[in-house]
Amino acid sequence: MRKTEDLFDEAISLPVEKRTLLVDKLLQSLNPALSDIDKLWAEEAEKRLKEITEGSVRTIPGEEVFTKIREIFS
Repeated sequence: MRKTEDLFDEAISLPVEKRTLLVDKLLQSLNPALSDIDKLWAEEAEKRLKEITEGSVRTIPGEEVFTKIREIFS
């Protein structure tokens, strides 16, 4: 158990940038990326951005959306 505590102590003593990278790597190890799904999401995001910049869709401000949701569910 001492090795784990030493590891924690060493991690905490790292500069914030290094701790951030460490946390990111640890989280990635718990939830590995699914490249096929990530690729599909990236394609969808690019498609939606193109629709917005071309003006082929109308965007709705977030506050307006949440106001309507509150009205429906209140």
